[in-house]
This record gives sequence, C-alpha cells and structure tokens, in this order.
Amino acid sequence: MGSFSIWHWLVVLLVVLLLFGSGKISGLMGDVAKGIKSFKANIKEEEKPGDASMAAESAPPAGTIAGPQGATATASTAQPAANPATGRPAA
Repeated sequence: MGSFSIWHWLVVLLVVLLLFGSGKISGLMGDVAKGIKSFKANIKEEEKPGDASMAAESAPPAGTIAGPQGATATASTAQPAANPATGRPAA
C-alpha cells in the first residue's frame, strides 16, 4: 500500500503531459542540456594552463604605495613610517 505501482506513475505522467504539453517539456529539457554544455565549456576554459588572467594574479604588485603624510615608497622597498616625535621607526 505504501509504494506506487507503474499505473500510478503512468497516470501522473499523463496528467503532467496534459497540463504542460509535450512541446514545453521538450523545450525545457533542451534548455537544461544547453545549460549543462555551457557549464562544462566554462569549466574547461578555467582549467587551461597558461591562462593570462591567472598569470596576472600571481605576479607581485608593482608601483608605489602612499604612506602616512603623503610619503611614497616603492612596493619592494617599503619601510615602516618613522615616529615624528622620536625619529625612530614605529613599532
């Protein structure tokens, strides 16, 4: 009594086909298939070695860094700012 027979499932399928029509269901399944293909293509594009966007992310930043009081230093030689009262680097 707790499980459905094949006849129950056939009646449910018939009602669904009558409500939605076979054209809508086949169109929906086609859209799902296109979405899956697009997803797979995007995953393959991300896995390509030598991707320019990935190489740019791994490169160290270049340029200048603005420090306190508008002082600038290059990224590779940045030092802690000096304490104006003592002249020593801030800890």
